[in-house]
Amino acid sequence: MSSSKTTTARLLHVDGLKAAAAQLIVLHHLSAYGPVAEAMQALLPQLMAWAYQYGRMAVQVFLVVGGFLSARALSSRGQLLEGAVPELLWRRYQRLALPFMAAVLLTLCCSALVARWLPELVPFQVSLAQLLAHLTLTQGVLGYEALTVGAWYVAIDFQLFAVLLGLLWFSRGLALPRGWRRVIGPALVALLMAASLLFFNRQSGLDNWAPYFFGAYGLGALVHWLGLVGPQRRLGVLLLTALGLVALLLEFRERIALALATALLLAWLQQRHAEQRAPLSPAAARPWLAHLGTHSYALFLVHFPICLLCNALLERHDLSQPASGLLAFVGAWGLSNLAALPFHRWIEAPAGRLRLGALLARLLPRTLRA
Repeated sequence: MSSSKTTTARLLHVDGLKAAAAQLIVLHHLSAYGPVAEAMQALLPQLMAWAYQYGRMAVQVFLVVGGFLSARALSSRGQLLEGAVPELLWRRYQRLALPFMAAVLLTLCCSALVARWLPELVPFQVSLAQLLAHLTLTQGVLGYEALTVGAWYVAIDFQLFAVLLGLLWFSRGLALPRGWRRVIGPALVALLMAASLLFFNRQSGLDNWAPYFFGAYGLGALVHWLGLVGPQRRLGVLLLTALGLVALLLEFRERIALALATALLLAWLQQRHAEQRAPLSPAAARPWLAHLGTHSYALFLVHFPICLLCNALLERHDLSQPASGLLAFVGAWGLSNLAALPFHRWIEAPAGRLRLGALLARLLPRTLRA
């Protein structure tokens, strides 16, 4: 658990959003798959119907927060992009893909254990090409069946980061005064965000590509930059709100409404943080928020194999009593959160510390290293 000094330095409001989104996604998958879901639907039908219908939309929170954190990492004070593009892109890839592939392999191992009882929840067969597509985060665009839940999100997250990085790199290379180049980057992000909200996000056939989701991601990125502009911040937030409302009037989408609400909440919480006002969370809850936020990606990756095992246990022993379903549900939820601890410590955190990108950057053209 983090110390009080550590949590003070963290963005606890961001941790809270990430933690809540991760827990809702676990709840959604527990309401969607296997005998545990069937037992809980019989026991708590309204709650499970809500979790199934709306829990998956928590991904929009991840998208907004992801855009905010990526913009903050690439342009922390509104400066021009610093660093070698290949190294930045590779670092993002290894932080996403290495833990993801570990989760895929864990899911395949658990699938082999439970296939006898849950054949509908495991892949019929796995090919080398399918594994390579997952390794390169192209399984969606190449049409391969996902080997674990949430695989599409990991691939989209990497695409979105690459697009944001590309826009900032392009603006850095323009032959404009330095001050203008600093403005052009966020302006290009805003243009693509508007195009996504008004057009790309309305084309369901594009849901394996970054432009479909860039509306939510761009909202988060712009919240970061608006927090740096001082008096113009309020006008910028109003313009973001107006654009979001126009997009919803054009075609109402609950996921976009949630993304807009998340961005506005994040802007308000970030302003409170910038003003050094006390966090809204009780002091006793802050270490827990930091802990859950830190482990949210690990939980996102590791919960499905745990759910498979709990579902198989319920199916194998034919535990048809409602109490058994509730116990399996609570057990799967609790064990998923526990499994996230070693997964983060031994897999996710070491993957983020690897520095293979520096070597890659030296091997690529000077224009990308500039």
